[in-house]
Amino acid sequence: MRPSDTGKPPYVARVEKIEADSRNNVKVRVRWYYRPEESLGGRRQFHGAKELFLSDHYDVQSAHTIEGKCIVHSFKNYTKLEDVGAEDYYCRFEYKAATGAFTPDRVAVYCKCEMPYNPDDLMVQCEGCKDWYHPACVDMTIEEAKMLDHFVCSECSEDDLKRSQNGFHPSPVSDVKVRPFSDQIVMMLGQLSFSFFFEQFSIY
Repeated sequence: MRPSDTGKPPYVARVEKIEADSRNNVKVRVRWYYRPEESLGGRRQFHGAKELFLSDHYDVQSAHTIEGKCIVHSFKNYTKLEDVGAEDYYCRFEYKAATGAFTPDRVAVYCKCEMPYNPDDLMVQCEGCKDWYHPACVDMTIEEAKMLDHFVCSECSEDDLKRSQNGFHPSPVSDVKVRPFSDQIVMMLGQLSFSFFFEQFSIY
């Protein structure tokens, strides 16, 4: 069953156990996935449209609430999909509903804006430092980025690129940047006998 508000998407949970009582009423024990907007921090710029957080929130529901099957991929496998269907989601964080804490609490960041990767956004890779950049962060439109054959960021000199192409070693590439995240078969279920309560706050 879908939520009473038909404009809302179905809830998503991982089925942990299925059992029936003496009257053959089938119950499912589930572990909920939260959408970014359902978390304490809310949806952020780097959260993808199909991103979910595996929470520590468990529940027992009637099997009749199951609406259908979907697939929650690892983040790595999701980025390799050639076609993303309506049933495809991904998860890269576990989430503690009571505290709003995430695991892992540090993630790789890219570009001048130092944001985690959002698979919905186009990025271009510098041939020098191998970092990835959002077109807007390097004064480029998406249309211009799609037409690129080569890209070198402003921090990588043309001389470094030429030396690397001539067989010389380019400047050492720094380690992947990371920062604390705090600074920055599965079933779809519909209308259920619980409500989410979230504290809303602003991030400055």
